[in-house]
Amino acid sequence: MDLTLRKRRGCVPGNIDMGTLLSLKGLNILGVNPPVRDFAFMDLWSRPLGLLYILQTLRADNDVSLLDCVAFAACGEKSFGRSKIKKGQIEKPEVYRGIPRRYHHFGMTRDDIEKYTADFSAPDVILVTSAMTYWYPGVRWAIDLLSELFPDAPVLLGGIYASLMPEHAALTGADYIVSGRCEPAAPYPAMDLYETPGYGVVMTSFGCPFSCRYCASGVLWPRYFRRPLEVVLKEIDFQASLGVRDLAFYDDALLLDKEDLFYPLCREVRERYRGALRLHTPNGLHVRQIDGRCADILFDTGFKTIRLSLESIDPKVAHDSSSKVAAKEYASAVKALLAAGYSSADCETYILAGLPGQDTESVKETILFVRECGGVPKLAEFSPIPGTPYFEEAARFLPELRTEPLLQNNSVYCSYFSKSIVPDVLQELKDLARGARP
Repeated sequence: MDLTLRKRRGCVPGNIDMGTLLSLKGLNILGVNPPVRDFAFMDLWSRPLGLLYILQTLRADNDVSLLDCVAFAACGEKSFGRSKIKKGQIEKPEVYRGIPRRYHHFGMTRDDIEKYTADFSAPDVILVTSAMTYWYPGVRWAIDLLSELFPDAPVLLGGIYASLMPEHAALTGADYIVSGRCEPAAPYPAMDLYETPGYGVVMTSFGCPFSCRYCASGVLWPRYFRRPLEVVLKEIDFQASLGVRDLAFYDDALLLDKEDLFYPLCREVRERYRGALRLHTPNGLHVRQIDGRCADILFDTGFKTIRLSLESIDPKVAHDSSSKVAAKEYASAVKALLAAGYSSADCETYILAGLPGQDTESVKETILFVRECGGVPKLAEFSPIPGTPYFEEAARFLPELRTEPLLQNNSVYCSYFSKSIVPDVLQELKDLARGARP
């Protein structure tokens, strides 16, 4: 075993770079996706993709296993391969005590994990991933439990939270914080570590060429890069061979330069699978790229879930969203999608609410505009993400954002912490988005 990877027992966590992590050999490695602790959680085709790429790379020289505390707590089926996730109400953190909402643990319980790992050989190293910064209570809970079950195994913490707030992540009990990110060395994620994957996740690119002031894509992936077509197809083929019939594309810019990759990819998928795959775009598509041909290709290839990115028709917000879309372009895109065979319900459209300095009336106007065009508005409440310009603006008024990630929770930030939208007004906007009369 690499002598630098030792249990640090009460010491300040060490740092390990991605290159060193990927060079580990001859070890028993356990990858862990922690449970989520939050007011709400939905399975939106979410898999710990970075962790799965790492495990696939490491399995060439190591024994690897997976403990996905979310996926392994499925307790019922939803649409398109997704699952309902087991949950239990728990005590709210102190910072949330004044919020009149229930707080839950989504995922495997202590008993579940103890039973699942009862026959495990003790791992030499535990890799814990992380997602939203404000989900750190689940990360800390998992690290505490794993350290108790496997006291000699050093815990390495990586992922989005660890990348955006490494100093805070160092307080979770992890022995090492994984710094940096890297382009996937494996041709596909280790999705076969799931007994029944249910659905797959595909990336044709990493990062984003745009610089939206609310988005951390450029912080996490400073270099935008596209993957070769043959690599993406290998990723799809591998997951399809596992029985996966639903695939979610998690690109931030799936349709960019669509003639070079997306259209050839769609042609290959149609020829290989002839309608056997159902495809989904939960991250939102850039509507400027959707014309009649693009809409037809999306429909004919089997894209069942279309999510559109509009954000706002307010010129200032549009500018801060890298001017990716104008109102006329959105209207044209929806018209093309409807003509291709999609219904209005299929054209669900993300609208931002609660941005620093955003006028609430402009949110209402955007909701009504989406409905007039034939789309369905979906309100996306602003979350201040560390490293972004909007985070810096928000932190000037609420400095505690820098030290307490729980304040960054999009479910409660706008109404209870920034007070940019009082709860009653936010509920009016949600009702309007659902079709209530203005």
